Amino acid sequence: MRARSASITDLPISPDEDRERRFRTYLYMMLVRVGCLGIFFVVPGWWKLAPALVAVLIPYFAVVVANVSTHAPGEVREAPNALPAGPSAASGDADDDRVWRGGATPDPLDGTAPAERDGPGAAR
Repeated sequence: MRARSASITDLPISPDEDRERRFRTYLYMMLVRVGCLGIFFVVPGWWKLAPALVAVLIPYFAVVVANVSTHAPGEVREAPNALPAGPSAASGDADDDRVWRGGATPDPLDGTAPAERDGPGAAR
């Protein structure tokens, strides 16, 4: 079965849109705080504690909510049409021609490979 190709709807929102969304959230929460401060001066008696408490605590929550980004740090996107990873030196691939596997030490001055020099028909 064919793998599903990437779609534009799979992409996360842009950093500019994310920043704008967080700014609006912070702005709305600060407007609520200003409203609570206004209510504080209108409400009589012990009822002043409710808007005062909200006005004191809302800046903390506004900063925490505004700093939450929609971009997950652990999120990894796979590039479409990417080439597969090649063999590494640590994989120990037996088909790798660059790795010499033999009993005899190759002679760097001799142009032949160890298998050609020390093969079954080689004179010893």
